[in-house]
Amino acid sequence: MAQDICVGMSQPRGGKQMALIYVVEDDRSIQEIETFALTGAGFQVRGFDRAADFLCALDQEKPDLVLLDIMLPDRDGLAVVQKLRSSRDTMLLPVIMVTAKTAEIDKVKGLDMGADDYLTKPFGVMELISRVKAILRRSQGGRGEGRLTLGEIMMDQERHAVTVGKQACELTYKEYELLKLLMKNAGIVLTRDVILEQVWGSSFEGESRTLDMHIKTLRQKLGDQGGMIRTVRNVGYVIENRMG
Repeated sequence: MAQDICVGMSQPRGGKQMALIYVVEDDRSIQEIETFALTGAGFQVRGFDRAADFLCALDQEKPDLVLLDIMLPDRDGLAVVQKLRSSRDTMLLPVIMVTAKTAEIDKVKGLDMGADDYLTKPFGVMELISRVKAILRRSQGGRGEGRLTLGEIMMDQERHAVTVGKQACELTYKEYELLKLLMKNAGIVLTRDVILEQVWGSSFEGESRTLDMHIKTLRQKLGDQGGMIRTVRNVGYVIENRMG
């Protein structure tokens, strides 16, 4: 089985510069349009036709955001997202998935795998730029955060890890983001719309049953501490320490 070999990598950026975006798209015409639009908006851009080339480039230089096509010639885009989220080095790397698929289930799969947003072809240049800027604002605003504690739940945001008591609690990317939002707003009732906007992004058009499913699995994984997540009927959810 042939191994991927990285060649011809550019030198790392020096100092603090404009955001670097990796565009992973095998359709050259679409890749050129995305590159032209993003460059015109002031971003640095590198394009890749194959997932293997993109993954090799990550070893040389981490971008600030990735535009990732879901259908690539050498690897499924969903599998690429899963790989990114399973690595400590890239688990927080912002990813916007781009695809021609329009079925709701495909969007849900991408978002649940850990994608931060979803663009469906064809899309407008202004929409692309707006989505990219929104994700960058959100991701950059979360850097340098420390620990969150409530009851026996401890979230280490630097390590992207959650423990309940002294036991590690393995969460999916979306479960982690959902718990973080609730813990940051402990004692405050968050509406369903606010949660969907903050965790799934404004592009998420699915019904809120996806939120209910994630709340259910999150409660189960938190064990006894899951009872701190309370449903506020016809409004949303709140987490509060009623045990201590």
